[in-house]
Parts: sequence; structure tokens; C-alpha cells
Amino acid sequence: MLMSSALPIHDLIRKKLRSLPENPGIYQFMDAEGGIIYVGKAKNLKKRVSSYFNKTRANSGKTAMLVRKIRDMKYLIADTELEALLLENSLIKKLKPKYNVQLKDDKSFPWICIKSERFPRVFPTRQLRDDGSEYYGPYASVKMMNTILELIKRLYKLRNCNYNLSEENIGNKKFSVCLEYHIGNCLGPCEDLQSEKDYDQTVSQIRNIIKGNLHSVTKHFKQLMKEHAENFEYEKAQLIKEKLEWMEKYRGKSVVVNPKIHDVEVFSIVTNDKYGYVNYMRVAEGAIVQGHTVELKKRLDESEEELLSIAILDLRSRFNSDCREIIVPFQIDLKMPYREEPASFLIPKKGDKKLLLGLSERNAKFYMLDKQKSRLTVSTKKNRTNELLEKMKAELKLSTLPVHIECIDNSNIQGTNAVAALVVFKNTKPSKKDYRHFNIKTVAGADDFASMEEVVLRRYGRLKKEKKPLPQLLIIDGGKGQISSAMKSLEKLKLAGKISVIGIAKRLEELYYPYDPLPLYLDKRSETLRVIQQLRNEAHRFGITHHRKRRIKASINTELQKIDGVGEATSKILLKKYRSVKNIKRATEDELIKVVGRSKARLIHAYLAKN
Repeated sequence: MLMSSALPIHDLIRKKLRSLPENPGIYQFMDAEGGIIYVGKAKNLKKRVSSYFNKTRANSGKTAMLVRKIRDMKYLIADTELEALLLENSLIKKLKPKYNVQLKDDKSFPWICIKSERFPRVFPTRQLRDDGSEYYGPYASVKMMNTILELIKRLYKLRNCNYNLSEENIGNKKFSVCLEYHIGNCLGPCEDLQSEKDYDQTVSQIRNIIKGNLHSVTKHFKQLMKEHAENFEYEKAQLIKEKLEWMEKYRGKSVVVNPKIHDVEVFSIVTNDKYGYVNYMRVAEGAIVQGHTVELKKRLDESEEELLSIAILDLRSRFNSDCREIIVPFQIDLKMPYREEPASFLIPKKGDKKLLLGLSERNAKFYMLDKQKSRLTVSTKKNRTNELLEKMKAELKLSTLPVHIECIDNSNIQGTNAVAALVVFKNTKPSKKDYRHFNIKTVAGADDFASMEEVVLRRYGRLKKEKKPLPQLLIIDGGKGQISSAMKSLEKLKLAGKISVIGIAKRLEELYYPYDPLPLYLDKRSETLRVIQQLRNEAHRFGITHHRKRRIKASINTELQKIDGVGEATSKILLKKYRSVKNIKRATEDELIKVVGRSKARLIHAYLAKN
């Protein structure tokens, strides 16, 4: 039963410790806010929970910190230790308590699906549906799954269409064979050229291959080859022989130990101060058919036995494992179900199974080293970025680190199609999802100052209205005039002083500040100047690309609208379909009729043929 109370902390814990049963179960510790900070399992709830509060127990620093934060507790009795273990695992996944070990793994694994339908399709998927289909996996390695699918494709001819091949549809000749049939990849069940019984026998053999049971499939092919040879069907016998050769190639690539080792799981673990890494392998007929490694973050200095038990339970559940034999590096106090009996744990001392355990341990070590290198690289990059931001702050005389920088650039050609581009850098790197284009709305002609004023007013007025974060630094592509225009808008918005503004003039790459007539010259090799130039160049590129698209679109619309009877709407439809006047000219009249109708198509085709 679950227990809770509002007694003073010492009396509450003391009372609950006295009332704890000596049954298996799970316990939960809560903090002052009532949040669950730890979930644990126990063979004997009274002994296990009392041990946390026993003064004679030398708790580690992390465990002592946990105990200091406990303000309440509750427990749930289970019938068996295994039931308690399963319940603990599900609660940890659901609640994610602060002091519990967390399995780090954000992958969405692929499966092989045998579709629940007449003449089933076999295909890879990442979505499990409750539709009666069979799902095999999940596969930690896409390459491993694709190797199996490639073998299946080599051995069998299956349909890949999504037709409803019911007896009624086939009887009514609703379908006809496609190219897959003509090139020999399908036997044509859609036209009743392959019987359902024959197709189902093929699918039955595919199930054995997916499960790693190649022996029964090989035996079937050998018998079939013998029958064809006895009936003097040598071409068919040769095809079967080629299939057997493909199976041997597959077996040769995948077998790592004695093929007699079948339906066995291997778990190994390596640890450091903060993490544990558990490697999992499943072996069928001497071949590794599944393999995966997980990272477990320690919370309370958990032992290797505890970490391995958590991982075994999670991985067997995730991979839908029902192996009877589990190879481990040391004895663990864990009972895993296998149908009506418990699965057996084996600690090999020599032989092929010892070799398998060694292979698993090497995989776990390589994974650990790879993770350590990744963390070191991320840490180094982060430190390097922080150093650069500090340097920029100092060289540009800013009050805060310029973590979020924006740059605006105007673009127009001979006063037409005026646009502006805004690019965003975060932590000195482009944040392309935050880039924006602006079509100038209130300015006629080539007035860069007025255009800048409009863009700044629109951009930061919107950020202010939506209460979104403002940049620490705004770079303006231009000199004093451009900066003055930007500041007018910021003053209207009452944001002057809340965003630092700097202009960069192209001629000598000098930097200008608002209200300061004298420019700042940075060393040409300065990293700060390099970042500013990168922002300016990126804004220029982004703006020019957008401007070019608008000019092309405008020129196409102008050209097409010269035709009597063709308006803006028709121009847009043609532009969307053909992208350019050149492509429209290449189109036949019949093709244009399908897009804009007969009358307009004739007008357009006749006009473009003359021009």
C-alpha cells in the first residue's frame, strides 16, 4: 500500500520505518515540495529503506545529500523481486527522478515489418502500429537490417505494391502485372500467377532468416535443388544453387564464433567516475544479429552490478528478447523470465562464449572512448567560443557578451524591388532558422536610409510586441547615415541603449558607433573583425539571393502580362509550374491547356512562338 503523512520530518520517517513490511517492493523518496527524487526496489523493504537512515552506515557523499533532502516516503509491496524490478524500471522512465540512474538513448530504432495482409509485404519501418502485422527488431544498426533485407531480396520474389489483393479483386481481374513482374522481381500474385500457399511458404522462410535460423532455410533449399535435379530441371536447380551461395556469403560475413552457438545474449559493462556503458549483443547460429550500447549516468555511486541489472532489464524489454541463455561478466542478483522458466546466466571462463564476452567488452570500451572524445571536443569548442565572445566584448567595448548578433543589409538595383536581409549569429555561428527577408513597403525608389529605418522599426517592434529576446549587438552594413536611420527607429521603440549598434563601412572596414563621428579601426587579422565581416557577407549573400528571385519573378510576370487576356493570377500559375519564360516556351499547347485552360493556352503559345 502507498503511505503518506504530514507529521514533522523526524517523527514521520521514524513512524514509517517502524511500519515498513519485510516484503519485496518499491519505495519512493520525496523532497520538501512533494516531488519524487528517488525510486528504488528491495527484496526486503524494511531492511533496505532503514539502511538509508542508519547512523552506522557510511553513506557516500551523493547518498548523504539524497538523505538530507528526503522529507517524505511511500512504498508499494510486490509479489516478487522481479515484479518490483519491473515496476521500478517503469516508474524511473515515467518520473525521471533526480537521483536515479538515467539511461541515455534518444534513437528511434528501425524494425522489419511483415504486413498483416493477403500476400504480405516485407519492408523496414520506424513506426509500430497495432494492426496485426509482425514486427521484428528493433535493429540498433540500420546496416545490419539492410543486410538482412538485401539477402531476402536476393532469395525471394515478393511484391512491393500496396494493392488490396483480395480473392474478389484478383478474381475480377482488377489489377495487371507491372514492371516488377516483367524484370523478374515479382511472380505476379495480382493476376493469380502465384498461389497464396506458395507465397506464404516464402514468408515462412523469411521469418526464419529474420530470426537468424538459417539452418532450416538452407535445408529447404538443398532439398528443393535435389528435387529439381532429379526431375532434370537443371536451370531451376542452378538458380537454387546460386541462392545457397548467397546464403553462404551472408553467413561468412556475419559468423563470428561457432555456428552452434544459437539464441544467446551477451552483456558487458565498463565504467568511469560518472558513467557506465553496457554493450548488448544477440547471437544466432554464431552470427551477431543485434548489437547496441547504452550509456548510464550515475547518480549515487551505483555499483557495476546495479548498473548492469538496470541495463539488462531495459534492453531485453526494448528488443523484445526471449533468449534463455544470457552471458554476463560476473554474477548478478537478477531473475529474468523465459516463458514458464527463468532465463539462465552464464559467466564463461574459456571457449567461444568467452570470446563473445570479450568482443562485447571491446565494443563497450570503444563506445566509452568515443563518448569521452565527443565530450572533450564539445567542451573545447565551448571554451573557444566563450574566449572569442569575451574578446569581442572587450574590443567592441560592449557591456554584455554578444551571444546573439543580428546584421541588416539593404539591397536594390536601380531603385527596383527594394528588399532587406537580416541574418542571425548565435555563439558566433549562423542560426539560419532565424534569418529573415523584408520587402520594403513604405519607401519609393532607392532610399537606403529610409529603408533601414523601416526594417529596424518592423523587426524590433515585432520582437518587443511578442516579448522575444533582443540581440545584444546589431550590425548595420553601412556608415553614419545608416546607423542614424537605425537609431531613429530604436528611439521610437524606446530600445535605444538596450541593443548595441555598430556600422561597418566597406571601403576601409572601419566601424562606426552611434553619435560618434570617429570610426574604430580593428587589426585586419582580428577575430572580432572576421566575425563582423562574416555577418556582413552572409547578409549580403542572403539579400542578393532573395532580390534575384524577385527580379526574375517580376520579369516573368511583366513578360506574360503583355499578352492580352493574361493577368497576374495566370502568370503566378505558370511561374509556379515552369519557373521561367524559357521553360514556358518549350511547353506544347496541349501541356499549357492542362495548366491554364484552352483559350489562354492558345494566346500564350501563339505569343511566345512569335517572340
